[in-house]
Amino acid sequence: MAWSLISIKINEEMNSSPQVKEIKPVNFLYYRTQTTMADLMKHTSVSQEIIGEAVQRELPITGAPHWHYFGFEGSTKPFTLEIAVPVGKIISDYDGKFHFKRTRPFKCICLTHEGSWQELDKSYESIMKFAADNELSPNSAVREIYVNSDFENPDANVTEIQFGIQ
Repeated sequence: MAWSLISIKINEEMNSSPQVKEIKPVNFLYYRTQTTMADLMKHTSVSQEIIGEAVQRELPITGAPHWHYFGFEGSTKPFTLEIAVPVGKIISDYDGKFHFKRTRPFKCICLTHEGSWQELDKSYESIMKFAADNELSPNSAVREIYVNSDFENPDANVTEIQFGIQ
């Protein structure tokens, strides 16, 4: 019986149609780089490295890995990528290969994409249509939160998209 209640709660929180939200501030341990879409896959192991660093420093991991995109203007132009893991606290005197930050509230169009990342463009099209229909202006930030990443069964992937708006 408890499993049914948990399943219902999870399904209520999943959002497959766009909606406007303001995401509360989050502490992150993160890595930042300039990259292009063609080179994106070179960074897939970074999340595991960040998680390893958090575990070594005995930091509570408080959420799923995030990829934050800043200044994305097309598939061939460089943009800033942050790969981030939410953590329970920030170490002020940290001197490692990653960085800490606490974000500000983030106003966004939020949508949960269920399925293969090869189909993410359809979710982004839905977000862009929602933004146009509601006269919402995008900013230069987009977040993808990898709630479930199933490399053997991509249809089981769950990705929350947070598309920044002004």
